[in-house]
Amino acid sequence: MSYKREARNSFQGEGERYIISPPDKTLVIVTIFLVIIGIMAIFSAGSSKAIAEGLSPLHFTIRQFFWLIGGILGAIFFTKTDYKALKKFSMPFSIVVLILLLLVQFTQFGLTVNGAKRWFVFGPLQFQPSELAKPACILMFASLFYKNTAIFDPKKFPHYVIFLMMILLIYKQPNLSMIILLFTTSLAIFYISGGLSAKQILCGFLAMGGLVSLFIRDYQKQRILVWLDPNKDPLNTGYNIIQSLIAFATGGFFGVGYGNSKQKLSWLPEGHTDFIFAVIAEEFGFLGCFFIICLFAMFIQRGFVIASRCPDMFGKLISVGITFSIGFQALMNMSVASSALPATGIPLPFISYGGSSLLITLCMLGVLLNISKKRVQRIRPYNEQRY
Repeated sequence: MSYKREARNSFQGEGERYIISPPDKTLVIVTIFLVIIGIMAIFSAGSSKAIAEGLSPLHFTIRQFFWLIGGILGAIFFTKTDYKALKKFSMPFSIVVLILLLLVQFTQFGLTVNGAKRWFVFGPLQFQPSELAKPACILMFASLFYKNTAIFDPKKFPHYVIFLMMILLIYKQPNLSMIILLFTTSLAIFYISGGLSAKQILCGFLAMGGLVSLFIRDYQKQRILVWLDPNKDPLNTGYNIIQSLIAFATGGFFGVGYGNSKQKLSWLPEGHTDFIFAVIAEEFGFLGCFFIICLFAMFIQRGFVIASRCPDMFGKLISVGITFSIGFQALMNMSVASSALPATGIPLPFISYGGSSLLITLCMLGVLLNISKKRVQRIRPYNEQRY
């Protein structure tokens, strides 16, 4: 009789039987842990910076909390919205993102912070349109390749043009880390769709590396050279790396305790954003870092499980794109903080201070949770069941 109740919640579509289940609970729990850790870390790492700027110690925490509320509402909305309905918004959404990137670069709506013109400002609203480029590219390439895997299809060329224009505008900001993230995510979607082989993917990475070496700016070259030996320029380009490594060394195995980080006080710049993982390493030690790494590993594992169980290719490609984008971004941030990669400005998903990053990441999570609700029915059809 339990099978009869389950069968009533199943449906037929695209030649197979599917069942609707609740959203992936493990993914929800992992995300809750990451968000809570993020709020705690922002309060610890951002309070001293806020006080130094004459603001309330809760300034950054409160602002992040408001973005968190918006992100939760967005996640709930996309969890309840059928992901297949997103196909028709692929091109319009990409065009909107492209327009916003153009406004940032060529109008008074663009705001420059620390030499980077990445922020769109309209009244009290301030966010980074480059964050919107992540879901835009995932949705665009999933829509292009879920049926037709041919790369050199003339009908797809307008989409490629929009993608390249996004890349050029993001390069102009400059934001090299976002360009790397978008390219690698796109290659992952190409590979899963079957449009590219492993050998072609490798060639794509080599080509991307060649393009990066051609268009890399002088200060970015200097970052790579200093990354190899931070002591060459300890007071300038090597400063962040050295201070981050000191935070890791000070934290040791168990950490110095929550709120007791010294590096966040005045030595480690952007401790509440790009280098928040270093502050966590100092306060919670190896155990805290390992716990966060395990949470992201579980997130990636659940995301790929959702992709494998999804009954249609469009959902599979979106699942892979979202999971890869969030997982690879987390890997880049933690690698930069631990000096495994050259310094680059990219936030740690769910944890770093940054409202637009948190909002977009939670909305992407909502889409992933919606996909997790629909899966292939792995039991025999009702009319073949014996009683």
